[in-house]
Amino acid sequence: MSWGERVLRRRPGTLRGRLSLVALTTATLLMVILTVAFNTVVRQRLQHQADDELRTRGTAVAATVDTSGPRVRLLETPGEELLDANVWIYAGGRLLERPPSASATGRLTRAAGALAARGGTGCVTSGGRGPVRLCARPVPGEGTGATVVTALDLSPYRASADTLLFASLALDAVMLACTYALTRLAVGRALRPVRTMTDQATRWSAVASEERFGSVARPDELARLGGSLDALLDRIRALLRHERQLTRELSHELRNPLARIIAELDWLRSRPRSAEETRAAHEAVADAALSMRTICDTLLDDARDSAAAVPGTGEVVSVLRRLADRAAAAPPEVEIAVEGPDAGLVAGVPDALLERIVSPLLDNALRHARSRVVIRAAARPGGVRVEVGDDGPGVPASFAPYLFLPGRRADPGDGHGGAGLGLPLARRLARSAGGEVHHEEAGTPGATFVVGLPSG
Repeated sequence: MSWGERVLRRRPGTLRGRLSLVALTTATLLMVILTVAFNTVVRQRLQHQADDELRTRGTAVAATVDTSGPRVRLLETPGEELLDANVWIYAGGRLLERPPSASATGRLTRAAGALAARGGTGCVTSGGRGPVRLCARPVPGEGTGATVVTALDLSPYRASADTLLFASLALDAVMLACTYALTRLAVGRALRPVRTMTDQATRWSAVASEERFGSVARPDELARLGGSLDALLDRIRALLRHERQLTRELSHELRNPLARIIAELDWLRSRPRSAEETRAAHEAVADAALSMRTICDTLLDDARDSAAAVPGTGEVVSVLRRLADRAAAAPPEVEIAVEGPDAGLVAGVPDALLERIVSPLLDNALRHARSRVVIRAAARPGGVRVEVGDDGPGVPASFAPYLFLPGRRADPGDGHGGAGLGLPLARRLARSAGGEVHHEEAGTPGATFVVGLPSG
């Protein structure tokens, strides 16, 4: 296992832990940068303070050096022992005075001599058991080459810098611990509504429960998430209702032909029958089986089209004319006319869905028409209106309330095929697209069905 894989496996598995780890990492990087910068500035500042003190002492010592004569002389002053501590005085390359504690060949004396030999003002740091800072200052006077070198032990300054470093590291550790704890607390409080929503979703039933996420005040981001989840729940409920309805309709519609088949088979087994009766029974069974297949195909096509319906638009008149051309196999005495504008009439449903809505109405009209079927398309405020009318006997007034109930037919023995599912299918598809299908009592011979759809 590679190093990267081990890191990925060890990282927190919760969003709270990951956000806390990100905050801790960011704070650590920031603290390291600030600590390094702060301690660098402190060390430079302490060194500048040591250099200032050395220059001050060097100026004071230079005031005790007389360069007015041919030779450099050292003047006696009160407190001379304080000034002479850690001070070297040179005249050219000759050492005039050194600290009592420093030998003539010691490390500090050699460093002071080298610094004085360079001339001018400058400072160096000499290492060893303890770091020492040395600064040179020329004594005013022409031709003398007198130089004062002062030294200062840097150990107290370094100790102060180290103390500040340790203190800043301890402060960083405390700050990082507080940052991690507060981040976990804040993230936990921020994610509490998410946990609540998760528990609610676990308890709720997508079908039976009317509870919704959007019914409780939440932060804006979670409110939008709750709205999306509510819309998803509504779609799930609609699909489940559609599935239950499809199951009920299949069960209801298949019961009658299945009962007919069982009855015919029981009758065949109950007593011997003539060849004519047997043939009639076979025809009845075949007719019932064909009816069952028609019912299954119709309902399954409806379910498939409802699930596959996608947004789109359709050119109404061209779709209607295409349907009329397909219906040319109808009896020749039935005329099909399509009336509407040649272009510009667009419905807010795809061509395929528009065909599925109008086809059952056209089939119904062709079954009952005497000589003519008229399909009219026109625009209406905010949508499209399609009429399918025939000159047949019309809809009996007693049957009008049952027109759109699945499996209901006005006259099952009229000799026309069909399972009584076309009109309910047309209405259901139209409603799924935001439209409607209804029967219009126009007061004229025949039946007229009207489809209303949104405009494209």
